[in-house]
Amino acid sequence: MSNRENEKMSGNNQHNNSNKGGGKETVQEAGRKGGEATAAAHGKEFYQEIGRKGGEATAANHDKDFYQEIGRKGGEATAASHDKQFYQEIGQKGGETRGGQIHEAAQSSNKNQSSPSKSSSNKDDRDSNKK
Repeated sequence: MSNRENEKMSGNNQHNNSNKGGGKETVQEAGRKGGEATAAAHGKEFYQEIGRKGGEATAANHDKDFYQEIGRKGGEATAASHDKQFYQEIGQKGGETRGGQIHEAAQSSNKNQSSPSKSSSNKDDRDSNKK
């Protein structure tokens, strides 16, 4: 890109990112106001729905390699901005959460195990009466 083109683009960016005297709204200000208006007009369900649709569209247009790549990039970015203590803390929290889930599942399983059914105890009673 030539210096002239660079200066021209730089001038455009300055015009779009500053609101000096002209009374014109910057692109950033317009975006912020639009976002606030949308948030005021729509509830949580609206954002959940557009998020779901976006996720479905992405899944339809990309394969396993795409998700592996963005996962790798995200992991690298997280590793670059966090230390060992961060990973220890999230590992501990995850373990506590998972441990609680396992404990709840075990309790639920114990509640679902029933004592011997009446039909088998009735059968035992009938057998003892025959003797």
